[in-house]
Amino acid sequence: MTTYSALPAAPSTRFGLPLICLLLTLAGCAGQGPYQEPTEPDWEPSHEPSREPPAVQTPPQQRTMPPPQPQPPRQAPRMKAHPRFAPPPGGNCYWDTGLGVYVLEGERNVFYRERVYYRWDNGWSYSNGPRGPWQPTDSSGVPAGLGRHFQ
Repeated sequence: MTTYSALPAAPSTRFGLPLICLLLTLAGCAGQGPYQEPTEPDWEPSHEPSREPPAVQTPPQQRTMPPPQPQPPRQAPRMKAHPRFAPPPGGNCYWDTGLGVYVLEGERNVFYRERVYYRWDNGWSYSNGPRGPWQPTDSSGVPAGLGRHFQ
């Protein structure tokens, strides 16, 4: 024997939640009236002449500024060590942030980065040690900061 219920069947959950969200959204829009342009103010400016004399506008005075002083070129900040690149053995050097290498103190144009020494002597060369033997290379074989600095 089949029993019939007087209550309607519940909507499936697949359509129930989106349907409820849609109805709530539309109900919020229906509560607002149509857009109206703002109206002009109700007051009118008086046409009586002003008793105060009009303000005299003076042109702004230009201050003469002294000519800018030439600044010496800024040197890149020096750091004792870099957080990623280890210093060379012996350690008498500093990290030059502009060049992106360690600069060996007491050596002319000798640099170090990642176990390789670089030297500028009217051209680039590299080595595994600070005294050589030096192998010639071009600017593409050195860190970018060095290649830009010595052109």
